[in-house]
Amino acid sequence: MFAAAIFDMDGLLIDSERPIMAAWIEAARTLDIELSHSQYMQVVGLATVESQLILASLLGGAEAYDHAVGHVRMQLQLERADGMPLFPIKPGAAEFLAALRARGTRCAVASSSTSRQIQACLGSLDLLHHFSAFAGGDEVARAKPDPALYLLAAERLGVDPADCIAFEDSENGAKAALAAGMRVVVVPDLKHPPASIVERAFHVLGSLHEAVPHLPRWFPTAAAV
Repeated sequence: MFAAAIFDMDGLLIDSERPIMAAWIEAARTLDIELSHSQYMQVVGLATVESQLILASLLGGAEAYDHAVGHVRMQLQLERADGMPLFPIKPGAAEFLAALRARGTRCAVASSSTSRQIQACLGSLDLLHHFSAFAGGDEVARAKPDPALYLLAAERLGVDPADCIAFEDSENGAKAALAAGMRVVVVPDLKHPPASIVERAFHVLGSLHEAVPHLPRWFPTAAAV
C-alpha cells in the first residue's frame, strides 16, 4: 500500500488542454496562419520554454508568438461569460478525490503550471481542500521530465517518494514521477503515452473514475496507518 497520492493538474484533474489548444489555433488565425491540431500536439506535455520555441517557429517568429500569447491570454479566462469555469473538472476526478479524502489519504498537486495558476484553477472548481501540498512549475529550476516537481511535492507532504502514487496524463509527467521513484498511474488525455511508458506504468486507466475500485488495494484508511 501507499501513503500518498500526487496529481498533475492540466489534462488530469482539469480539462484544460482542449481549450488551450483551441485558443492557440484561433490566435494563429489572427495572424493568417492555419495551426493544425497535429502541429499543436507537438507542444503538449512539454515544458514552457520548449513549447514557446516550437510555437514561435510554427507562427513565424518571436514577434508573432508574442502577439498570439496576448490573444490566448484574453481568451483563457477562468470563467466564461455564463459564469461556468473555462476549465471543467475531468470525469471521475471529484469522485476519486472525495474517496481519497474519506480514507484520510494525503494528496498533493505537482503541476508545471505556476503556483498562482494552480490555486486559481483548482479554487474555481472548489478542489483546493482535497490537497495538503502544492508544487508549481515556478518553484523548481527544471521542468518535467525532471523529477524536481514530484520530489518537492513529496517533501511538502512529508512522505518518501517511494510511498507515493503519481497520477499523470502526459509522457513527460510520467517520466518525471518515475525518475522521482514513484509508481505512476497514467490517465491519457490528448496524447496516449508511448509503449515505453505504458510498460513502466503501475496502471493505465481511461479516467480517474476507473481508479476508485483500486483504492482499497492502493491506500490504507487512516485508521489502518
